Amino acid sequence: MTRHTVTDVTLLPATQQAYLGERNSVAWEMFLYIIGLVAFWFVFRWYRELARVPNKGEKYVYITGCDSGFGNLLARHLDKLGFCVIAACYTEKGEDELKKVSSERLNTVHLDVISTDSVNKATAFIKTLVGEKGLWAVVNNAGVSVPSGPCDWMTVDDYKSMLDVNLIGVIGVTLSVLPLIKKARGRVVNVASVFGRISAFGGPYCVSKYGVEAFNDSLRMNMSAFGVKVLCLEPGFFKTSVTDLNLLRKNVKTLWDNLSEEIKDQYGHDYPERANVTLEKNVATLLDGDLMKVVSCMEHAISAVHPRTRYSPGWDAKFLWLPMSYLPTWIADKMLLKDMAKPTGSIL
Repeated sequence: MTRHTVTDVTLLPATQQAYLGERNSVAWEMFLYIIGLVAFWFVFRWYRELARVPNKGEKYVYITGCDSGFGNLLARHLDKLGFCVIAACYTEKGEDELKKVSSERLNTVHLDVISTDSVNKATAFIKTLVGEKGLWAVVNNAGVSVPSGPCDWMTVDDYKSMLDVNLIGVIGVTLSVLPLIKKARGRVVNVASVFGRISAFGGPYCVSKYGVEAFNDSLRMNMSAFGVKVLCLEPGFFKTSVTDLNLLRKNVKTLWDNLSEEIKDQYGHDYPERANVTLEKNVATLLDGDLMKVVSCMEHAISAVHPRTRYSPGWDAKFLWLPMSYLPTWIADKMLLKDMAKPTGSIL
């Protein structure tokens, strides 16, 4: 059998050269067409999202978790923009400090999201403020990050304590003011996490955020008929009280001290030290100190005429965690396990 190999396009007949040239030209034109469409979409979306709702001074926004972090910064930011802010704080100190740096438009209210009585009292206070106008938006921002650790370090009560705040608290607060939001045809803004899309570590945190995502999606569909928009934030790692390294180290020590000797032997008695090294390496590297990246997304969800369904503030969310969540599970698992501290009894 004679084998023919073409090594140079110039050796092809003229008709074949013309065909290859035309095919390359079509491919290049298609590539430019796709690039143009993508560019047009981003420009169109940017322009469409510029529009803001009118009459901000008549719109009330209820924010949970305003003692510090995102909630505190959002309350002050919206106050400066002219919204009527109702800032829910867990402590009197949080209320007092927020009042000192805000206008008279801003009202504070004590709120413990795991207490039905506290939630109901806050709702009654809000009703007296908003009247027949209704509530423009609720921002479910309150949350906790500990206890977090390997699942076999946990008890059912550990799961319950976090779910009560991060999930049941979100649902309870939302349902308590939903009639007021429907009256205003307003917004529900739920602060989930990128770890509601991928479970990067054990314990109840990811479980609670997956729950927030599910509640957000079902509520969004249910409320669309009433003109209520339901939006979700999925931030990456940001430097707040819930990502404080001292808090996370103390969490590891507390959980470790309560473990049985059997589990300690399985993990190795030096595991807490190795876990803390990994924690500092991974978390400290990814922490973003610019909280306005998240607050700007919150503000857009509240004030834009055309808000996005989901926001993913933080470069780690956009380029690490969300892309990883779309990978085949076995690949994502290998990427996550690669940087984890290994138990001495591990087979890996």
